[in-house]
Amino acid sequence: MPKARYRLQALLVIKERVKNRAAEELARAIIKLQEARKKEKELIEEKEKTIKEWFKSRDRMRKEMDVGSVVQEGNVHINFLRKLKEDEEKKQEEIEEQRDVVLECEENVGKHRKEYIEAAKEHQVMVKHKDLWKKKVADELSKKEERELDELGSTIHHLRKWKGEKGQFTL
Repeated sequence: MPKARYRLQALLVIKERVKNRAAEELARAIIKLQEARKKEKELIEEKEKTIKEWFKSRDRMRKEMDVGSVVQEGNVHINFLRKLKEDEEKKQEEIEEQRDVVLECEENVGKHRKEYIEAAKEHQVMVKHKDLWKKKVADELSKKEERELDELGSTIHHLRKWKGEKGQFTL
């Protein structure tokens, strides 16, 4: 007798592919989120560095002015401090934009995580169905073999009875 074929095998394969694709998309989204967080951290560090530079330059300017420096040098320092403040504000804007990117990436990860969970559940349902189907087929095959063996035993018994043979276990 030919081995029974699972009729939903194609659907099971499709569900497995969907699950694998969802896992890959989730992994890509997580990597993108990590990169966005890393960039945000770098921007914050750059801003802090700019702030420290601003304080150092201001202190340097005060020391030079206390010693008695030329007005032109004071203007250069003021322009430099103004440029550092502008850089700080620009970095803050970049940080805010990057925070929006991070939030978007987090939402994307959440969406892909839900899709993966759903695909994994659907795949698991199909695997469970296939396992139950295999068990059912095995039970049916076992019952069929049992019936055939019972019929064979009954036939042998009737043939012996018809021939008048006694069984080897009779007294």
